[in-house]
Amino acid sequence: MDKSSRTWPALDIRHVPEFLEAALTDYHVTAINEGDEVWRVFFHDHDERDRAAAGLRSEFTDLSLEAVDVADEDWAARSQASLRAVHVGRIIVAPPWDAPVTIVVQPSMGFGTGHHATTQLCLAALQQLELRGMTVIDVGTGSGVLAMAASLLGAANVIGIDDDADAVTAARDNLTLNPRARVSLQVGDLRQMESANADLVLANLTGALLVSAADRLRQLTDSGGRLILSGFLAREERDVLHAFAPLAVEHRDQEEEWVCVTLR
Repeated sequence: MDKSSRTWPALDIRHVPEFLEAALTDYHVTAINEGDEVWRVFFHDHDERDRAAAGLRSEFTDLSLEAVDVADEDWAARSQASLRAVHVGRIIVAPPWDAPVTIVVQPSMGFGTGHHATTQLCLAALQQLELRGMTVIDVGTGSGVLAMAASLLGAANVIGIDDDADAVTAARDNLTLNPRARVSLQVGDLRQMESANADLVLANLTGALLVSAADRLRQLTDSGGRLILSGFLAREERDVLHAFAPLAVEHRDQEEEWVCVTLR
Protein backbone atom coordinates (compact mmCIF):
# COMPACT_ATOMS: atom_id res chain seq x y z
CA MET A 1 0.00 0.00 0.00
CA ASP A 2 1.29 3.48 -0.85
CA LYS A 3 2.31 5.33 2.29
CA SER A 4 0.35 8.43 1.36
CA SER A 5 -2.91 6.44 1.11
CA ARG A 6 -2.46 4.31 4.19
CA THR A 7 -4.58 5.01 7.25
CA TRP A 8 -4.23 3.99 10.87
CA PRO A 9 -7.17 3.02 13.10
CA ALA A 10 -7.41 5.17 16.20
CA LEU A 11 -9.73 6.33 18.95
CA ASP A 12 -10.09 9.98 19.94
CA ILE A 13 -10.86 10.01 23.67
CA ARG A 14 -12.07 13.16 25.39
CA HIS A 15 -12.38 13.86 29.11
CA VAL A 16 -9.73 11.23 29.81
CA PRO A 17 -10.59 9.30 32.99
CA GLU A 18 -8.13 8.21 35.63
CA PHE A 19 -6.59 4.79 35.01
CA LEU A 20 -7.25 4.93 31.27
CA GLU A 21 -3.62 4.26 30.43
CA ALA A 22 -3.66 1.15 32.61
CA ALA A 23 -6.83 -0.07 30.91
CA LEU A 24 -5.24 0.35 27.48
CA THR A 25 -2.61 -2.26 28.34
CA ASP A 26 -5.29 -4.90 27.64
CA TYR A 27 -5.23 -3.97 23.94
CA HIS A 28 -2.69 -3.93 21.12
CA VAL A 29 -1.93 -0.18 21.17
CA THR A 30 0.80 1.07 18.82
CA ALA A 31 1.02 4.69 20.03
CA ILE A 32 -0.70 7.26 22.21
CA ASN A 33 -0.71 10.96 21.42
CA GLU A 34 -1.63 12.64 24.72
CA GLY A 35 -3.12 16.04 23.93
CA ASP A 36 -4.36 18.51 26.51
CA GLU A 37 -8.01 17.77 25.77
CA VAL A 38 -7.97 14.68 23.55
CA TRP A 39 -5.94 11.49 23.59
CA ARG A 40 -5.53 9.88 20.17
CA VAL A 41 -4.85 6.17 20.66
CA PHE A 42 -3.58 4.17 17.67
CA PHE A 43 -4.19 0.44 17.28
CA HIS A 44 -2.64 -2.42 15.36
CA ASP A 45 -5.75 -2.95 13.22
CA HIS A 46 -9.41 -2.00 12.96
CA ASP A 47 -10.66 -5.12 14.78
CA GLU A 48 -8.47 -4.29 17.78
CA ARG A 49 -9.65 -0.69 17.68
CA ASP A 50 -13.29 -1.82 17.73
CA ARG A 51 -12.63 -4.32 20.53
CA ALA A 52 -10.99 -1.60 22.59
CA ALA A 53 -13.86 0.81 21.97
CA ALA A 54 -16.41 -1.72 23.22
CA GLY A 55 -14.32 -2.68 26.24
CA LEU A 56 -13.55 0.90 27.26
CA ARG A 57 -17.19 1.95 26.96
CA SER A 58 -18.11 -0.92 29.25
CA GLU A 59 -15.41 -0.08 31.80
CA PHE A 60 -15.86 3.72 31.75
CA THR A 61 -19.55 4.46 31.38
CA ASP A 62 -19.12 8.22 30.88
CA LEU A 63 -16.30 7.90 28.35
CA SER A 64 -16.45 10.08 25.23
CA LEU A 65 -14.67 8.42 22.35
CA GLU A 66 -14.76 8.46 18.56
CA ALA A 67 -13.31 5.99 16.06
CA VAL A 68 -11.16 7.70 13.43
CA ASP A 69 -8.92 6.63 10.56
CA VAL A 70 -5.77 8.74 10.46
CA ALA A 71 -3.88 9.28 7.21
CA ASP A 72 -0.27 8.12 7.47
CA GLU A 73 1.61 11.36 6.65
CA ASP A 74 4.34 10.41 9.12
CA TRP A 75 1.85 10.48 11.99
CA ALA A 76 4.19 8.47 14.17
CA ALA A 77 6.98 11.01 13.91
CA ARG A 78 4.58 13.91 14.42
CA SER A 79 2.72 12.30 17.30
CA GLN A 80 5.95 11.55 19.14
CA ALA A 81 7.85 14.75 18.32
CA SER A 82 7.32 16.07 21.84
CA LEU A 83 8.71 13.00 23.58
CA ARG A 84 11.39 13.76 26.13
CA ALA A 85 13.92 11.73 28.05
CA VAL A 86 12.67 9.45 30.81
CA HIS A 87 14.81 9.07 33.95
CA VAL A 88 14.42 5.84 35.91
CA GLY A 89 16.98 5.44 38.66
CA ARG A 90 20.40 5.46 36.98
CA ILE A 91 18.95 4.75 33.51
CA ILE A 92 17.94 7.38 30.95
CA VAL A 93 15.83 6.42 27.93
CA ALA A 94 15.64 9.17 25.32
CA PRO A 95 14.65 9.79 21.69
CA PRO A 96 17.58 11.07 19.59
CA TRP A 97 16.31 14.67 19.58
CA ASP A 98 16.33 14.78 23.37
CA ALA A 99 19.40 12.70 24.10
CA PRO A 100 20.63 14.02 27.44
CA VAL A 101 24.13 15.38 27.95
CA THR A 102 25.58 13.41 30.82
CA ILE A 103 28.49 14.83 32.81
CA VAL A 104 30.25 12.74 35.43
CA VAL A 105 31.76 14.74 38.30
CA GLN A 106 33.86 13.43 41.18
CA PRO A 107 32.73 15.31 44.33
CA SER A 108 35.58 17.24 45.92
CA MET A 109 35.90 19.84 48.64
CA GLY A 110 35.28 23.38 47.45
CA PHE A 111 34.46 22.70 43.80
CA GLY A 112 31.01 22.48 42.27
CA THR A 113 29.12 19.29 41.46
CA GLY A 114 26.36 20.99 39.47
CA HIS A 115 23.93 21.08 42.37
CA HIS A 116 24.19 24.79 43.16
CA ALA A 117 21.44 26.99 41.74
CA THR A 118 23.88 29.24 39.86
CA THR A 119 25.49 26.28 38.07
CA GLN A 120 22.07 24.97 37.07
CA LEU A 121 21.03 28.42 35.85
CA CYS A 122 24.18 28.60 33.70
CA LEU A 123 23.56 25.11 32.31
CA ALA A 124 20.04 26.16 31.35
CA ALA A 125 21.33 29.37 29.75
CA LEU A 126 23.89 27.39 27.73
CA GLN A 127 21.09 25.31 26.27
CA GLN A 128 19.36 28.46 25.01
CA LEU A 129 22.24 28.98 22.56
CA GLU A 130 23.50 27.19 19.46
CA LEU A 131 27.08 26.46 20.47
CA ARG A 132 28.26 24.50 17.45
CA GLY A 133 31.58 25.82 16.19
CA MET A 134 31.89 28.40 18.97
CA THR A 135 34.91 29.36 21.05
CA VAL A 136 33.91 29.41 24.71
CA ILE A 137 35.89 30.61 27.75
CA ASP A 138 34.78 29.50 31.21
CA VAL A 139 36.24 31.89 33.78
CA GLY A 140 36.55 30.44 37.29
CA THR A 141 35.95 26.97 35.90
CA GLY A 142 36.12 25.18 39.28
CA SER A 143 35.22 21.53 38.69
CA GLY A 144 34.88 22.19 34.96
CA VAL A 145 31.18 21.38 34.75
CA LEU A 146 30.22 24.38 32.61
CA ALA A 147 33.24 24.02 30.33
CA MET A 148 32.50 20.33 29.75
CA ALA A 149 28.83 21.08 29.12
CA ALA A 150 29.76 23.68 26.48
CA SER A 151 31.99 21.14 24.75
CA LEU A 152 29.38 18.39 24.81
CA LEU A 153 26.78 20.83 23.48
CA GLY A 154 28.92 21.39 20.39
CA ALA A 155 31.43 24.16 21.08
CA ALA A 156 34.53 23.69 18.96
CA ASN A 157 37.08 25.28 21.29
CA VAL A 158 36.56 25.48 25.06
CA ILE A 159 39.00 27.00 27.54
CA GLY A 160 38.56 26.72 31.30
CA ILE A 161 40.59 29.08 33.45
CA ASP A 162 40.90 29.31 37.23
CA ASP A 163 43.42 31.01 39.52
CA ASP A 164 43.20 28.07 41.95
CA ALA A 165 45.56 25.27 40.92
CA ASP A 166 43.58 22.76 43.01
CA ALA A 167 40.43 23.65 41.08
CA VAL A 168 42.17 23.01 37.77
CA THR A 169 43.45 19.68 39.10
CA ALA A 170 39.89 18.74 40.03
CA ALA A 171 38.68 19.80 36.59
CA ARG A 172 41.36 17.66 34.91
CA ASP A 173 40.29 14.68 37.01
CA ASN A 174 36.70 15.23 35.88
CA LEU A 175 37.77 15.47 32.25
CA THR A 176 39.16 11.94 32.48
CA LEU A 177 35.67 10.80 33.50
CA ASN A 178 34.14 12.56 30.46
CA PRO A 179 36.30 11.55 27.49
CA ARG A 180 33.91 13.07 24.94
CA ALA A 181 34.45 16.56 26.37
CA ARG A 182 37.32 18.56 24.86
CA VAL A 183 38.46 21.34 27.18
CA SER A 184 41.78 23.16 27.51
CA LEU A 185 42.44 24.02 31.17
CA GLN A 186 44.67 26.80 32.44
CA VAL A 187 45.79 28.02 35.84
CA GLY A 188 45.85 31.77 35.68
CA ASP A 189 44.53 35.14 36.72
CA LEU A 190 41.86 36.60 34.48
CA ARG A 191 43.59 39.97 34.62
CA GLN A 192 46.73 38.46 33.12
CA MET A 193 45.02 36.33 30.50
CA GLU A 194 45.89 37.14 26.91
CA SER A 195 43.20 38.85 24.86
CA ALA A 196 40.85 36.41 23.19
CA ASN A 197 38.15 36.49 20.59
CA ALA A 198 35.57 34.21 22.19
CA ASP A 199 32.02 33.80 20.98
CA LEU A 200 30.88 33.17 24.55
CA VAL A 201 32.33 33.86 27.99
CA LEU A 202 30.96 32.04 31.04
CA ALA A 203 31.52 33.70 34.40
CA ASN A 204 29.85 32.09 37.40
CA LEU A 205 31.56 34.26 40.02
CA THR A 206 30.44 36.55 42.84
CA GLY A 207 28.73 39.86 42.25
CA ALA A 208 31.77 41.79 43.47
CA LEU A 209 34.13 39.88 41.19
CA LEU A 210 31.88 40.39 38.18
CA VAL A 211 31.76 44.13 38.79
CA SER A 212 35.52 44.45 39.25
CA ALA A 213 36.33 42.25 36.24
CA ALA A 214 33.62 43.54 33.91
CA ASP A 215 35.93 45.39 31.50
CA ARG A 216 38.30 42.43 31.25
CA LEU A 217 35.48 39.95 30.70
CA ARG A 218 34.07 42.07 27.89
CA GLN A 219 37.50 42.18 26.26
CA LEU A 220 37.47 38.38 25.95
CA THR A 221 34.52 38.35 23.55
CA ASP A 222 34.38 39.38 19.93
CA SER A 223 32.13 42.20 18.72
CA GLY A 224 29.08 39.94 18.50
CA GLY A 225 29.90 37.74 21.46
CA ARG A 226 27.84 36.88 24.50
CA LEU A 227 28.48 36.59 28.22
CA ILE A 228 26.61 34.30 30.60
CA LEU A 229 26.95 35.73 34.09
CA SER A 230 25.81 34.21 37.37
CA GLY A 231 26.91 33.78 40.96
CA PHE A 232 25.32 37.04 42.05
CA LEU A 233 22.23 37.79 44.10
CA ALA A 234 19.11 39.63 42.98
CA ARG A 235 20.04 42.58 45.17
CA GLU A 236 23.37 42.84 43.28
CA GLU A 237 21.81 42.68 39.81
CA ARG A 238 21.62 46.43 39.23
CA ASP A 239 25.32 46.91 40.02
CA VAL A 240 26.34 43.97 37.84
CA LEU A 241 24.33 45.13 34.84
CA HIS A 242 25.58 48.69 35.28
CA ALA A 243 29.18 47.42 35.17
CA PHE A 244 28.49 45.65 31.86
CA ALA A 245 26.54 48.50 30.23
CA PRO A 246 25.67 49.03 27.45
CA LEU A 247 25.45 45.28 26.77
CA ALA A 248 21.84 44.18 26.40
CA VAL A 249 20.17 41.47 28.49
CA GLU A 250 19.21 38.74 26.05
CA HIS A 251 18.01 36.21 28.61
CA ARG A 252 17.41 36.30 32.36
CA ASP A 253 16.51 33.61 34.85
CA GLN A 254 16.31 33.46 38.63
CA GLU A 255 16.16 30.71 41.22
CA GLU A 256 15.37 31.87 44.71
CA GLU A 257 17.80 34.76 45.32
CA TRP A 258 20.28 33.75 42.60
CA VAL A 259 20.27 35.37 39.13
CA CYS A 260 21.73 34.43 35.75
CA VAL A 261 21.82 36.71 32.70
CA THR A 262 22.97 36.31 29.13
CA LEU A 263 24.35 39.58 27.75
CA ARG A 264 25.13 40.49 24.16
